[in-house]
Amino acid sequence: MGSSSSKFDWQIYPEPEQFLKNQVNDLLSKSRFTRDLATMIEVKTSTHFFDWIDHIVVPENTIDYDTLVKLQFKENKQNELPPDTRLFHNPNSTFFPLLVHKKDSIQLALKPENIDDFCRIHSRGREIQGEPFSNYRKLEVHRKGNFQLTAVERRGYAGFLMKDQTDITGYLLALELFTSRDRNVGGDSGIKMIEELITGSLEKLQASRVADAFFRAERKYWTKKNRAAKIQKARQDEMGLGWGNHDHHTFRSSRMNFIHLIRIFELMGMVPRESFFAGSQAGWGAQVLEQPDCNIVVFADVDMGSEEKQTDFAHDGLDQRDQLGTAGLWVGLHGESILQAGLHHLALKVAFKRQEQDLPEHGIPVMAPFSDFMFLKQAFTQGENWKVHNHYAKHLLENRWISQEQYTTFVNTGAIGSHLENIERAQGFKGFNQDSVSIIINKTDPRRQLKKGA
Repeated sequence: MGSSSSKFDWQIYPEPEQFLKNQVNDLLSKSRFTRDLATMIEVKTSTHFFDWIDHIVVPENTIDYDTLVKLQFKENKQNELPPDTRLFHNPNSTFFPLLVHKKDSIQLALKPENIDDFCRIHSRGREIQGEPFSNYRKLEVHRKGNFQLTAVERRGYAGFLMKDQTDITGYLLALELFTSRDRNVGGDSGIKMIEELITGSLEKLQASRVADAFFRAERKYWTKKNRAAKIQKARQDEMGLGWGNHDHHTFRSSRMNFIHLIRIFELMGMVPRESFFAGSQAGWGAQVLEQPDCNIVVFADVDMGSEEKQTDFAHDGLDQRDQLGTAGLWVGLHGESILQAGLHHLALKVAFKRQEQDLPEHGIPVMAPFSDFMFLKQAFTQGENWKVHNHYAKHLLENRWISQEQYTTFVNTGAIGSHLENIERAQGFKGFNQDSVSIIINKTDPRRQLKKGA
């Protein structure tokens, strides 16, 4: 269990989690409206209300700073804050931050993907603070006494101040370019095209703003191709929440393009975290990256051998091989995730047991969990078949990466393309299950589909 590097040996924090839950329960006790909304969100979306919280604000006279230190919350003095406000957070956890101010007011802030959608459903007629597509917008949803329920929308910003912005035109252009780009341009030309779009956007925008626009476009593209995604998003859109509960985005890459994929992510300010190797038999590994200013995590998959697991494979480059592993075959059948194929899957934070029961009622089977710990649970929805275009399959056949029988099967019946991943984190655990990497291989390898006669 854990990461492949002690630097990213993510811990669990049961006492800090209970502290935050107690704070939230105290806030909920102030407002029946908010309690009812929390219940409705959990029932209609099969998620935890706790996972939709962006931050909470409490008066200074209700907080013992020594207790916060003992609970491993650290003061963050870098984020932009309102006057007389302090921010405490555990950066090694998934917990939302706690803001402490000198006023007697208390606040609970939610994090829908799009605040306009949330406003139309829950606060029609109320004014949203902040210009559309700016980096931080805020809505007062409900007020009772000194309690305030708000919603915030972040687009590449980790602070808490609304300021005049001059980059909105540039952001809208980047969002449009990323959404409408021609993804069918393959090879070096396709990689060069996306790099040029990103570097051009960086001339007008901060890296975090570019990343926000880019991954919004990626989620939109993937959602169109996955039935489970459409159904779950419809459930969350009914509550005005969108994909605000995304946990990580999984991309698959060929070996020859992997360093280019990593470079694309790093251009947008993403920082490499832990790496994984699934074992010699699986022949596959992954690099995790995180964008610290906009809550984006990427799981980047690639074929690799045991001799490469101790190398900096994300930057040193990987030579072409005679055989394809799980990630390579998926790319061979569907294209690069960064280009034609899109995401292999998006992982959403959910209420795991409830989601297992609720999704099948919407016609979406859920596979057996590949992580089932107290602090981490993960399961895919049943893999969805994508059509395999003849020129992809023919290229694989001509290079002897698949047999004639496999070629015929893939062309006639397609191959598993994507999943929705349900994930539940507890006690602030920020990492992944090292052992689950090999299990993911087994569940998503197109050759397993052939063996089962799918």
